[in-house]
Amino acid sequence: MTRLDGILDNKGTPLEKQQFTWKEMAGKPISKLDDDAFTRVRIILMNGVETDALRLKHGISRITGQLRQPLAEIRRVEQHQATMVNWLIGADHSPLETTIAYEQVAIEVTAAVAQSEPDPYQAQTYRYGLLEDFDHLYRYSAMLDRLEGKDPNNILQGYTDIVPGRPTSEHHRHPDNDLRDSYAKDEAALITKIHCALITAAEFQTHDYYQNVGPLFADPLARQLYAEIASVEEQHVTQYGSLADPMESFMEKWLVHEAMEVYAYASCAEQETNPRIKAIWERFLDYELGHLNIACEHFKQIERRDPAEILGGPLPQMVQFKSQRDFVRKVLAAEVNLRSSGTQYVDKAQEPQNSLAYRTQLNSQGIAADIVSAGYQWAPGTELMRKAS
Repeated sequence: MTRLDGILDNKGTPLEKQQFTWKEMAGKPISKLDDDAFTRVRIILMNGVETDALRLKHGISRITGQLRQPLAEIRRVEQHQATMVNWLIGADHSPLETTIAYEQVAIEVTAAVAQSEPDPYQAQTYRYGLLEDFDHLYRYSAMLDRLEGKDPNNILQGYTDIVPGRPTSEHHRHPDNDLRDSYAKDEAALITKIHCALITAAEFQTHDYYQNVGPLFADPLARQLYAEIASVEEQHVTQYGSLADPMESFMEKWLVHEAMEVYAYASCAEQETNPRIKAIWERFLDYELGHLNIACEHFKQIERRDPAEILGGPLPQMVQFKSQRDFVRKVLAAEVNLRSSGTQYVDKAQEPQNSLAYRTQLNSQGIAADIVSAGYQWAPGTELMRKAS
């Protein structure tokens, strides 16, 4: 067990010393082929974390006046953190290759979280979602091969399988069946709250990326595939977001999010193999400790409570940035036929009629995910290589 000892005692870097230049924000990107795939996984994840931090703080600012100034000051730093992190993805990544990387993040990080989550229902929800992201990877891999003639394993580097999961054509559910039971804020472990904030942030980023990049494709099937999977990602944001207790105050949610950012950067710094990128994670870990300290001070003033009530207790090991292939294969074999009915998970035969009707209408004019992957089976190289042999 690794503990973030002193999380409430370490004041981090003072906000006034958290400074940037344009040159360092738009710095040297990673190498698509030479850097380890998990360096890119961490980059994509932490960009999602930072953009979600911006989203949360904007939301809080809209409902309270007394925090607008400190939130604005922290948001500006987090804007620049997000820029410095996201700009590490270079121009040698096509949008489809970046998409492959996004799905690798969703699979490997969600699988890691599912195994360390102490709440059985929450862990089940993560397993349920990762099988859908697993299938998205397969569909986008087929599209990469067909559209660009590239092997998706150039991005995945052998860490993640490329085979069907729960079919994308069956992901579309009536919204009533995407809501989940939330944790109870006064009973849930801190890591449960952190996991929820982390995976919600990651999925929100994926949704936004697909929503923005999808229209830029000329190929009609690619445009439809992005529309199809972007809709599933919105379902995932709904699903994971509803795992959080809606009775948490906005101050509690801010504290949890800052603790999540500290935890995520600590996980990245602990396991990063690129020294230059590792220095960024360590720098931003200190920045986030500074943000957490500010949040704690405002929590004391506004709620007249000790932040330790929310953030006390041990944390399990850091997020494990490594291949979760064996775990994913076991989940795929055991749970691919699970469906959701209300907030519960049921066998495929028990899927409610409202989801079946909803999906039938959406799929009535064709299903891009099925068309682009028809007959596709990944093998080293591309379709042209296989036809030549």
